[in-house]
Amino acid sequence: MHIDGGGQGARVAPPVRTTVRADVATPRRSQPDTLVVGQLFLDVVFAGLRGSPRPGEEEWTADFGWGPGGIANMAMVSARLGASAAISAVVGDDPLSVLCTERLEHEGVDISGLRTMAGWSLPVTASLGFDGDRALVTGGTPAPRELAEILDPDIRPRVAIVHVDDTTHDVVRPLADRGAKVFADLGWDGTGAWDTTVLDGLDGCYAFVPNDAEAMAFTRTETPEQALEALSSRVPLSVVTLGARGVLALDAATGERVRVEPVPVDAVDVTGAGDVFVAALAVATLRDWTLRERVDFAALAAAVTVSRPGGASTAPTRADLVRWLDQHPDTARASRFAFLRDPYR
Repeated sequence: MHIDGGGQGARVAPPVRTTVRADVATPRRSQPDTLVVGQLFLDVVFAGLRGSPRPGEEEWTADFGWGPGGIANMAMVSARLGASAAISAVVGDDPLSVLCTERLEHEGVDISGLRTMAGWSLPVTASLGFDGDRALVTGGTPAPRELAEILDPDIRPRVAIVHVDDTTHDVVRPLADRGAKVFADLGWDGTGAWDTTVLDGLDGCYAFVPNDAEAMAFTRTETPEQALEALSSRVPLSVVTLGARGVLALDAATGERVRVEPVPVDAVDVTGAGDVFVAALAVATLRDWTLRERVDFAALAAAVTVSRPGGASTAPTRADLVRWLDQHPDTARASRFAFLRDPYR
């Protein structure tokens, strides 16, 4: 999913006015905590709609946001959760690319891995949120360069997040060989083919985090549990998200299996929930937490995000999560998230 919002409600964050260029930015970190690699978008999010607008209609909503989307969602979430985050992606020489670049730098993301392609414009995705879900429309063309061409050969992240497609292997293997734990993400297959060869790109990945529909479609299984088992033969950590029904996770090395209950919230905008979950899970891997604690952390971060309008750019910090738990003692059991209050963990 590549949708991100830029603010809460109508309080849209203004562009950060800097002189940064898309290919010259903050000092490069050769060993960031997290590196995200993939397609970048500009996203505009319209939440709280009464329904899908019909031809000839115009509908206003105060729940509007904008910001860098696609793989950028995970970079910003990682930075907000305390990791040193870097991004590797293609940008254009258009004003929207500059706008997204400035916003990423403002969020504390190392943007030295962005590569400018002259004459190409950043794609734009609009998210229309209604009936508890969202519909997407994207305009533009995919990035004209392969991911392997833009990946810095010297960067050695502790954790990497890569969008799975038929070019993934050329990125995953080099990162894994440098010691990174690679988390694989994917998007919806609009063709309905669900080509299983896509899963070959998981070779070298540490974790794969599809939702239940994606997992069952790719593995040709009938239940999320069966899909989890099938995926465990491909990656050390397989995770299947179930939306409002929680999360399944299986550590193939130890055989540990967890089913995490959802954090009950009133969902306002589900845009970007999957991206927030994956990024939070990746950041949690940097800590000495159990598998259940890591999945709980990611589930909480995603739940708090969907309770706000605007998508992934409203993702919380770790301090925000603790405050949210204090404000919702009846919603989230204190014992479940006690590890978050330990400053040494």
